[in-house]
Amino acid sequence: MAKSQPRAWQRMLSGRRLDLLDPSPLDIELSDIAHGLARVARWNGQTNGDYAFSVAQHSILVMHLAAAANPKFDGSSRLYALLHDAPEYVMGDIISPLKAAMGGEYKQLENRLLGAIHVRFSLPANPASAVVKQIKKADQQAAYFEAVNLAGFEPAEARKLFGEPSLASFDMPEFESLIRPWPIHVAHEQFMHHFSKISGPAAR
Repeated sequence: MAKSQPRAWQRMLSGRRLDLLDPSPLDIELSDIAHGLARVARWNGQTNGDYAFSVAQHSILVMHLAAAANPKFDGSSRLYALLHDAPEYVMGDIISPLKAAMGGEYKQLENRLLGAIHVRFSLPANPASAVVKQIKKADQQAAYFEAVNLAGFEPAEARKLFGEPSLASFDMPEFESLIRPWPIHVAHEQFMHHFSKISGPAAR
């Protein structure tokens, strides 16, 4: 009798069955992404505060940083920024040093899922290189601010690892709210709210 293949799909709360190796945009739901990201902790949970700093909140912070630094950052660019870590709703948030040790196969799976997520929400699977660069810069700045404000890093150490932020925190009015860890339900609601604000309810 032939040996059955290992299960490579996950049942989502929406009822969808997501194939993790060959994801279909049809099996991706915003509610599942928001639910998952609101429950995934950045920094492996090693942050200050009464709540974990979620990937959902980080994604919103990155979107705000990218938009603040780029006046022409349009709706599709903001959506790419908001969704830049969306695969972590099923893959989890693996810290960068461990990702590097795991090699290319993990990155291929992540990119395949991210491309399917983009298509699901009417975006080209791969954003323009300029947008990728802007999001990456905002992601690094978010990592610096999170490291110093939440994860116990000294500024000099954070600058060495993540670079010097080009935008001061006081230049972004929302910063104090965005860097303070939210309860799970708030992170979920805010992720959904920002998505709808960019895309409109019909995109859900």
